[in-house]
Amino acid sequence: MLIEDEASTIIDIDVSTEMETSFLEYAYSVIYARALPDARDGLKPVQRRILHQMGVMGLTPEKGHVKSARVVGEVMGKLHPHGDAAIYDALVRMAQPFTLRLPMIDGHGNFGSLDDGPAAPRYTEARLAPAALAMIADLGEDVVNMVPNYDNQFLQPEVLPAAIPALLVNGASGIAVGMATNMAPHNLGEVLAAARHLVAHPEATIEEIERFVPGPDLPGGGMIVGLDGVREAARTGRGAFKTRAKARIERITARKYGIVVSELPYLVGTERVIEKIKDGVQARKLEGISKVEDHTDRSKGMRLVIEIKAGFNPEAVLAQLYKHTPLEDNFAVNNVALVDGQPRTLGLLELLRVFVEHRLEVVRRRSRYRIERKRERAHLIAGLLLIMADIDECIAVIRTSDDAASARDRLMKVFDLTEVQAEHILALRLRRLTKFSRLELEAEADQLAREIAQLEEILSDDGVLRATVSKEMAATAERFSTPRRTVLLEESGAAGLPGGAPAAAAAPLEVADEPCRVLLSTTGLLARVSGAEAMTREGGRSAHDALLADVAATTRGRVGLVMSDGTMARIDVVEIPALPRTEGAVSLAGGMPAQLLAPEGAAGQVVALASLEEDAAPLGLVTRAGKVKRVSTADGPARSDHFEIIALEEGDSVAFARTCDDQSQFVLISSDSQLLRFEATKVRVQGRSAGGMAGLALREGATVIGGGVVPGELLSAAAVVTAAGGATSLGNEPLSTKVTPLDRYPSKGRGTQGVRVQRLLQGQDRLVLGWAGVAPARAVGQAGQPLELPAEDERRDASGALTQGVVTSIG
Repeated sequence: MLIEDEASTIIDIDVSTEMETSFLEYAYSVIYARALPDARDGLKPVQRRILHQMGVMGLTPEKGHVKSARVVGEVMGKLHPHGDAAIYDALVRMAQPFTLRLPMIDGHGNFGSLDDGPAAPRYTEARLAPAALAMIADLGEDVVNMVPNYDNQFLQPEVLPAAIPALLVNGASGIAVGMATNMAPHNLGEVLAAARHLVAHPEATIEEIERFVPGPDLPGGGMIVGLDGVREAARTGRGAFKTRAKARIERITARKYGIVVSELPYLVGTERVIEKIKDGVQARKLEGISKVEDHTDRSKGMRLVIEIKAGFNPEAVLAQLYKHTPLEDNFAVNNVALVDGQPRTLGLLELLRVFVEHRLEVVRRRSRYRIERKRERAHLIAGLLLIMADIDECIAVIRTSDDAASARDRLMKVFDLTEVQAEHILALRLRRLTKFSRLELEAEADQLAREIAQLEEILSDDGVLRATVSKEMAATAERFSTPRRTVLLEESGAAGLPGGAPAAAAAPLEVADEPCRVLLSTTGLLARVSGAEAMTREGGRSAHDALLADVAATTRGRVGLVMSDGTMARIDVVEIPALPRTEGAVSLAGGMPAQLLAPEGAAGQVVALASLEEDAAPLGLVTRAGKVKRVSTADGPARSDHFEIIALEEGDSVAFARTCDDQSQFVLISSDSQLLRFEATKVRVQGRSAGGMAGLALREGATVIGGGVVPGELLSAAAVVTAAGGATSLGNEPLSTKVTPLDRYPSKGRGTQGVRVQRLLQGQDRLVLGWAGVAPARAVGQAGQPLELPAEDERRDASGALTQGVVTSIG
């Protein structure tokens, strides 16, 4: 190839070499300057520049919004030499709560939806969200390297300090040359809990980390089905899982059922779902659907109602919808990010290590910077204290000097000061030289000495450094973390189940009326199994969860959901997922969240199951305020499926509920480590509108946290499990747990305080978990995984032992 330059000189260039060089330069630019995020702060260059420039502009959360076009112009003109459309697209994405788990931009105006794009930048306004301040905090303290912008006029951070692990929390997506990244969002509290564990235990394994981060937590909620792909992605950085809508079968009229969708898979909009349903009906891929209505609004949230034709099994229709519409979608994980300037595929443990090392370096550099500033200030104060010892001579030296330079030199000589100290003294106002100011300076000097010693300890002791980083992570989690939104479910082959992998033809059109058992797990999963035999304690166990309730019913019958607000909801058993039963055992991981079947608008959480049969034993209820009640569940109103079963006082709620016949005993455990047990016959059966009677007399500030109802014939085999923690616990630290036979605690009268059940150690001020029932007990972790409990302790008020993992429930 021949190229003619400005001097009319012909240059001979090899085409293949030129193409290779140009393509490599282009690929390098796309990979490093546009498409891939940095593993340390989780941001692409354009995102980092937007947040930094908005910080420079002072667009903090307490300030007013400014036009997005102004932000785009500032970023493009000073830091990002690319088109305004790319900058605005990045800004919009950081403001969308359905795209990011923790938005960094507080947008005002139309920033788009899952089905529509945003308004033009001249119509929208923006400012930094509170979380963004944690990303740019301490930038002025030399915590990261500052590099020149594209024309060397301004400086910009090479990476942000990033107190939030944004790459894991918000995920990322991008297409580079020859590579791409696609990372799922996670829960901030879980990620920071894992990071704190890694700070304390640098050699932690992926199995330990997965106890804290069981899987992604998507902005729109929904369900993740099939955790094998999640685990593979956590270990290797590559994997795939299915995201599924949260759907429930409801009776929408007296004769018709409907499927109500309240949460959709990640980045799936209602219009796309409706369009696919209509296409499926026209192509005869979907049958049994008569109408689809979108009732979504800002006050009620997302509500998509799919009406089922009479005569069709809703489970079978739901199975078809999962198969042929975006109500079930796939998410392919490809964790590619830049580490030390090189693109790498990272697992969960590697991503956390990069973030932890980054935060350790940020705190080191910040400590060095602060030491230097404090030493400089201490040096100036030392000079002031020297001249204040003989202030008259100092004034005389200054007055008799010919000029400022002469005064400075004479002060340095007379008082043995440095040039910096002398210049500072010459710049002082005379009012600072009072006796009171001397006391202030001495106090400030002492304070600076203490602060310098603390900072030097951080730099010299790796343990102190790590403790400081862990403490800051805990504060960040407390400020910004929110509860998990996405339900994690193991894969199941059951038909038409929210927790399974449904096939359209697997669920029969007509469901036979036959005996079954309805099961509720400690993590709130609901399922049914065929057969009339009760589940054994081992049968209720699985690799995922533990059994909380087991109620006899029929597939066309009904059972009651006991809610924490003192109400009960009747639900059809046929709506509950059916799971296979092998030799009396069942895996509860294939169930569906019981809360999905709670009545619309119900304020409480599901705490128990109850039989509605006429001959069923009374239901025993225990409230947080220590009230107890027995009530018949068979006398509910005929015209309402959601009704009150106990009248609660304001601020009170149901702690637990169990079947309770006359031979049983109540066991109540309070947060201040008291246990009370007494016979059920001391609590007469009352009507639904009654408020119960005194059970446990609580001290001020204490509440009932747990307990149980133990059948009389099994008292000798019953045990008590308690777990103690601190008031400042963030819910991610191991608890001090204790297992004791129930017969070690005496039976006492109703309405008394009981006896101490566990001795609290230093740093512990309350019990956080309490359970009483037939042994052996089973502890469950944050992800539903089983945890080992300590051996039985015959001492009724011993202190317990730390568990290997974070216990969240006991069954």
